[in-house]
Amino acid sequence: MPGGFGSRGIEGKIEAIKYVRENNIPYFGLCYGMQLATIEFARNVCGLIDANTEEIDPLTKNPVIHIMESQKENITSKKFGGSMRLGAYPCKLNKESICFSAYNTELISERHRHRYEFNNNYRELFEKSGLLIAGTSPDNNLIEIIELKGHKFFVGTQFHPELKSRPLNPHPIFKKFIENMI
Repeated sequence: MPGGFGSRGIEGKIEAIKYVRENNIPYFGLCYGMQLATIEFARNVCGLIDANTEEIDPLTKNPVIHIMESQKENITSKKFGGSMRLGAYPCKLNKESICFSAYNTELISERHRHRYEFNNNYRELFEKSGLLIAGTSPDNNLIEIIELKGHKFFVGTQFHPELKSRPLNPHPIFKKFIENMI
């Protein structure tokens, strides 16, 4: 599921994510694809049927994806150009994750381009329901990667691995995704 913005097709994408999750079909969500996977999981596994992102529904009672604190002023003042969380940031991988086995190292650096993030108020519920927090910022505050325990391959990244992938040097997670397609 590629990255993106806005409400166009969001409910259909969430239904597609539900289908691959329930049928153990490999899934790889990038940025918005991770956020939509989080919403799908919240609605259909955690029972938060009205879960959403504040980007689509600013008044949702269950904002499992919310605006980053540092981005609130930018949105309020309509400062959109070049104001997102941009650039490379470190990420600490969970050693039990598929992503750790892909990178074979605990600390990575990946490129970002987003304003919304996983809402940590739901972290404990999600983990109890089978979501693996596979990668975080080094201070453990920002969720960078989610995975599903017991699924063939279900990975969502807040960052954009496609920005570092090349035809003759594919990104480690893309390689792991393809391996699990076979």
